Amino acid sequence: MEVKIGVQHAPREIVLESGQSAEEVERAVAEALAGKSQLLSLVDEHGRKILVPADRLAYVEIGEPAPRKVGFGAL
Repeated sequence: MEVKIGVQHAPREIVLESGQSAEEVERAVAEALAGKSQLLSLVDEHGRKILVPADRLAYVEIGEPAPRKVGFGAL
């Protein structure tokens, strides 16, 4: 699942491929914005943890799961 995170006062967005479901990502974002957590914490496909301060979130875009590409594609 592709997740794009906009951070206030940062020129670029954070883009990651997460193994978490859309519901899990949405729940984590909602908890961070509600003040239950000071950090938005997500894990990417490689097991790396991404932490963003909740008060710096500008937006979070949750994409559709990307299908795995197998084989050689036609150009």
